Amino acid sequence: MSVSRIEPAPLEREGFSESKTPQLPPSGAPWTRLDLWLQRPRSAAMVVLWLSLYLVLTTNWPLWNELARIGGAPSSYMSSVLSMSLLTLCGSAAMLSFTAWSRWMKPLWFLVVVVAASVQHYMLEYRVVMDPTMIANVLQTDPNEARDLMSWRMAFNIAVVVLPAALLLWRVRVMPMRFLPKLLRNVGLLLLALVVAVGTIVSMNRELAPLMRNNVHLRYMMNPIAALYSTGAVFIRPLFKHSGKLISITAGTTLGASYASQAKPPLFVVVVGETARADHFALNGYARDTTPELARRGVLSYREVRSCGTNTLASVPCMFSPLGKEGYESRKDDYETLVDVLQAAGLAVFWLDNQAGCKGVCERIPNASAFDGLDAATKKALCDGDECLDDVMLKGLDERIAALPAERRAKGVVLVMHQMGSHGPAYYKRSAPDVKRFLPECKTNALADCAHAELMNVYDNSIAQTDRFLGQTIDWLKTQSKQYDPALLYVSDHGESLGEYGLFLHGVPYSFAPDAQKHVPMVTWFSEGMSERRKLSRSCMEAGLDAPLTHDNLYHTVLGVMDVSTPTYKPALDALASCRAKG
Repeated sequence: MSVSRIEPAPLEREGFSESKTPQLPPSGAPWTRLDLWLQRPRSAAMVVLWLSLYLVLTTNWPLWNELARIGGAPSSYMSSVLSMSLLTLCGSAAMLSFTAWSRWMKPLWFLVVVVAASVQHYMLEYRVVMDPTMIANVLQTDPNEARDLMSWRMAFNIAVVVLPAALLLWRVRVMPMRFLPKLLRNVGLLLLALVVAVGTIVSMNRELAPLMRNNVHLRYMMNPIAALYSTGAVFIRPLFKHSGKLISITAGTTLGASYASQAKPPLFVVVVGETARADHFALNGYARDTTPELARRGVLSYREVRSCGTNTLASVPCMFSPLGKEGYESRKDDYETLVDVLQAAGLAVFWLDNQAGCKGVCERIPNASAFDGLDAATKKALCDGDECLDDVMLKGLDERIAALPAERRAKGVVLVMHQMGSHGPAYYKRSAPDVKRFLPECKTNALADCAHAELMNVYDNSIAQTDRFLGQTIDWLKTQSKQYDPALLYVSDHGESLGEYGLFLHGVPYSFAPDAQKHVPMVTWFSEGMSERRKLSRSCMEAGLDAPLTHDNLYHTVLGVMDVSTPTYKPALDALASCRAKG
């Protein structure tokens, strides 16, 4: 007689039995009932779906606020809120469906919640959007910059979202399943999300199409989809866009005729500013006297200059590139830069950084951090931790230049100084106590908490600090006149939003960024020796101060000033070409 083997039920095979499955009591405390409900085994796909809904409801307030601002009356925007929320839910569920495998995915799900909560905080606090450029900028943030962005409000805002999710994820039981049923559930969730999303787009097309076309930034406010997509784009796009090959542009580079008979070599300081707005320079007509030091030194201020990008990561490599904004953004390979060309010509080139690095521009030339090698007294006077006022770049500068190869110094020196400038949101750290003449200041990095007048004061004090630093740099250059023909060019990398249109800081995608983030100051100063050397007409330069210029002009203008001949030089983009050899 054969005995048939009784197969255990699916739950019993995986370590569960019907008797072990928690049963909800008919009555009891709400928390007890919730806890017992969570203890029921759930499929990973179901957990992901509920997590997506939680994220939509708790981390998309910036999106809803922006839709309300665009739509006006509630009757006008509520349908947009519902449709965009449904699209965000579908997108989140579709993305997370690829993680719906087992309880070991809980740490990853928790990380997604932390990211979404953090993104919401910064979107609410500074009105930024999480496009790929912003994510790349975040990944480039150094510890000092990150510390300035931290606050108790940030901790609270993140905790409000993260703690409930953490508790729920910890308590929920994820049902073990065999691979094939699990795969089918995940595919089903993905297809369901896509079908609902497509249905929403088709049914609401009349409303959604113009809304998204006229407000492109909305797609980067769908949380956490935008952050996850943009992060993926930052890491994946370079694999397809760039070959990793460095294209040389230095062939045929030579020094011009002015070097053959020079009595003294040129010394050209290029100051890369940080987060300075042209409309907050008194030299450009600003009502407050933010630039008295520059005014006393007879500089020339170009009033209509636009940046290459709205953040340092985009602007600094672009402004030193021979390609211009359009060519730089569409390039498939990496190219050598302005400093490579100057070095190839035989000049002594040095990059001094008081920022979070040169973004790859200075990798092939001598460079240093301004913080390196400082004595204790200087650190105490000018630094807070390892973050210093820009005045620190003038300390030991003679020794830094003397350390460059003598044969190169004999031909000429180009010094690039990369400022801390007006880097936010901790503007109050960007000026010394004796420079703070606009009071009271905003003393927090939660800029929306400050009165508008306080925010203007603290930002203008940072501009005043830049003014003093540039004035001191010009004074230092004057002391070098016995052995060099000195000159200076200052231009900021990008501007800054100070609450206009509800925006703070910078980094809004260029195509719809406000002019405050793109309109930058540019200042030049030429010694008598350099003016005579390059036959520069001051009256001609003064007549061109309102000419429209961009970062595209920097590469060619510096080559023109230094009289460096190279195939990539374009006279039409040299802002001073028409003012040479004129009386």
